[in-house]
Amino acid sequence: MNMKKSISTWRCIAGAAALGMASQWAHAEDTIKVGILHSLSGTMAISETTLKDTMLMLIEEQNKKGGLLGKKLEPVVVDPASNWPLFAEKTRELISKDKVAAIFGCWTSVSRKSVLPVVEELNGLLFYPVQYEGEESSKNVFYTGAAPNQQAIPAVDYLMKDVGAKRWVLAGTDYVYPRTTNKILEAYLKAKGVKSEDIMINYTPFGHSDWQSIVSDIKKFGSQGKKTAVVSTINGDANVPFYKELANQGISAADIPVVAFSVGEEELSGIDTKPLVGHLAAWNYFMSVDAKENDAFIKQWHAFTKNSKRVSNDPMEAHYIGFNMWVKAVEKAGTTDTDAVAKAMIGVKVPNLTGGTSEMYSNHHISKPVLIGEIQSDGQFEVVWETDKLVIGDAWSDFLPGSKDIVADWTPPINCGNYNSKTKKCSGQNF
Repeated sequence: MNMKKSISTWRCIAGAAALGMASQWAHAEDTIKVGILHSLSGTMAISETTLKDTMLMLIEEQNKKGGLLGKKLEPVVVDPASNWPLFAEKTRELISKDKVAAIFGCWTSVSRKSVLPVVEELNGLLFYPVQYEGEESSKNVFYTGAAPNQQAIPAVDYLMKDVGAKRWVLAGTDYVYPRTTNKILEAYLKAKGVKSEDIMINYTPFGHSDWQSIVSDIKKFGSQGKKTAVVSTINGDANVPFYKELANQGISAADIPVVAFSVGEEELSGIDTKPLVGHLAAWNYFMSVDAKENDAFIKQWHAFTKNSKRVSNDPMEAHYIGFNMWVKAVEKAGTTDTDAVAKAMIGVKVPNLTGGTSEMYSNHHISKPVLIGEIQSDGQFEVVWETDKLVIGDAWSDFLPGSKDIVADWTPPINCGNYNSKTKKCSGQNF
């Protein structure tokens, strides 16, 4: 063997390999990766698959504008499969392995709670697009869905003042969002003079399908001579048999109206809406809203999906707002560095789809209008009530004893998500 020739050949191979690795690295550096963390299978797929599609559309549109910081955005889609521990595992992969600049995802609060310690440990960014129970503010999370004061509290006020409800059924899926939201609502109702015997609380597991006895109990509870309303935090595909059973037992919206916090246009599409007509939902956006921004968004959505029957809904708008805020913050910071972007996010303003402008506040929550919609036979909502101005999300409830003195403010000098205004101390994460 010619040793010199062998060494020369080896150097050529090694050099080519190094060039190949450098080329791959350079290619990776040419894109900014964006994590999409939504269940594409399991009980929550009925709601979350559309949010994955929404993010792909937003990323495609941004790339048509030239990308971000001179680079194309590259979506990294994963399926946590409605498996709450898997959300944490997928998040760790997205940040550590895929090196995403931000993650847009989660629906249920239990999935967000699973992700939370991972994004804090690895200093990632999560944009969370769904209404939730509050009682949280993390440096690493931006909450673009509704806090209780932007959905649950106004919905109860509407039922109390406009519908005349005196008795209350708080029905939810058995996990953190319904339980905490109902804890807040129970305290709020009692502060308004509602007695304990006029409040019925019930929880069912994810995917629950046998509603006969529960609906029978609701019917009995509502037959005591006082106007009764159901406040529903039932999530996912369990909603379909729930409304069917209401109809089976002859309970109409005129008898016992249901206001839902997790039933939107997407959940109504493709199912028989007859049992739901007249019932209500509280959101910050409906597809039926008359605004030029909304018209443009729906047109873009139909073109992207190549399906004029695809609907839009509130969490889609929350992703629209959150994504556009992130883009503006990255441009403002001139980098995708987590700390720089988080700082730049405060005060960012972008159009929402109802014709107004939403702003990110220092508690990592945004301003939104609150709308009450009545379900129509075509699966759309007719807006029957709305706030006269945008409402700023409150991270900590004013109606829970342990929370009313807590504030979240991620700007100096506080820099804390749970600062006690009385003791002047931060009792959690702060930087």
